[in-house]
Amino acid sequence: MPRHSNETDWIVQVNESLKAMPSDDQQHWKKRCVYRPRPAVTNLNREAYQPLAVSFGPYHYGQKHLYPMEEHKHRALLHFLKRSRTPLERFLESLREVEEDLMASYEALDPEWKEGSGEGTASKFLQLMITDGCFMLEILKTATGTLNDYEPNDPIFSKHGKLNVMPYIKRDMLMLENQLPMLVLDRLITVESGGEQDGEFVNMLILKFCRPCTHIERMGKCLHILDVFRKSMLMEPKKAQPELDKMGHDGGEEIVWSATELGDAGIQFKQSETVSLKDISFSGRVLRLPMIVVDDTTESMVLNLIAFERFQVGAGNEVTSYIFFMHKIIKSEQDVALLHARGIIRNAIGSDKAVAKLFNSLSKDVTLDPESSLAAVHKEVSRFCEKRWTVWTASLIRTYFRDPLAVPSLISATLLLWLTIIQTLYTVIS
Repeated sequence: MPRHSNETDWIVQVNESLKAMPSDDQQHWKKRCVYRPRPAVTNLNREAYQPLAVSFGPYHYGQKHLYPMEEHKHRALLHFLKRSRTPLERFLESLREVEEDLMASYEALDPEWKEGSGEGTASKFLQLMITDGCFMLEILKTATGTLNDYEPNDPIFSKHGKLNVMPYIKRDMLMLENQLPMLVLDRLITVESGGEQDGEFVNMLILKFCRPCTHIERMGKCLHILDVFRKSMLMEPKKAQPELDKMGHDGGEEIVWSATELGDAGIQFKQSETVSLKDISFSGRVLRLPMIVVDDTTESMVLNLIAFERFQVGAGNEVTSYIFFMHKIIKSEQDVALLHARGIIRNAIGSDKAVAKLFNSLSKDVTLDPESSLAAVHKEVSRFCEKRWTVWTASLIRTYFRDPLAVPSLISATLLLWLTIIQTLYTVIS
């Protein structure tokens, strides 16, 4: 019986895919670092994953509302080349050497980006990598004061641009779908500087732009800007927490009260010595948490960090675990007010109620990594909450000491009880 043409085409296609199948799956997956989050992830807030001002990489290239920035990308490319006094061909040759690795960095890359590559030609993909990479470097250098050779009335790279445009560009740089592999920036900066500057120089530019108050001397190898930003949030604190780090976590149902309830039960909240999300501890009824600034960019930034941790195998779950824990202790605006008073939350979005709502929305479908150090802290706080004396103390404070009118009644009742006891004893003795 003759085969149907569709069946034959399918057999040919499968056989070709079999030949092209990578021999080392581990290395193949290791290269991937830029993802398009699934609808199940983005349904919470699709806009949080969408760039508003500029596209970096192939996923959002050509979108109508981002097109005006393409003109400025081209200008930045020309400035970059003119200043470096290096032919464009040198940058192209350097990136062509790693073109396959760059393509492999993107999940589900559209086939159109894989066309036209070859010796003597610049594929559409390489053109995009060089243009976007040069623009990104120009933004980083200008924003951090590393260079200042643009005109004072430049719409992007002037003082006006720094104040009015670059905050939106910074937000877009932290979109998971809007990343450029760090390999692009490393190669461009190496060729530009003649090998005098490397990836660590780029890391420091990123930190100065995205987290200017962070003092880190060395970051090591990073995947892209979002990865640099995330790792800077997780730099190990100076002091270790051996007791907590060695503790297990049985994964059972654990109860952690809100910050207000924990305060009623005698727990003190204090600011950690560092801003690392790993610098969280509970000892001697003192819960130490790093300071966090909550502003208009927090929601988008956190959601993209959580998405990155979900898709990047081996990245860790520290940001996700932190949001899970904060959701546990922030139930209302009173909890936010307490943490604000202790210097743990700096509210830059308005009402405490808005901050509480934000943390509750961020925590949707997130879980605590049972192997993280924060899981041990969570367990210790939970154990404290389960003690009968703790429960009784918190209940007493909530019932009587929060209401000023109830305090005199409690004192009167206590005095009456003691007077009755004394009178009874006196009668018995007499």
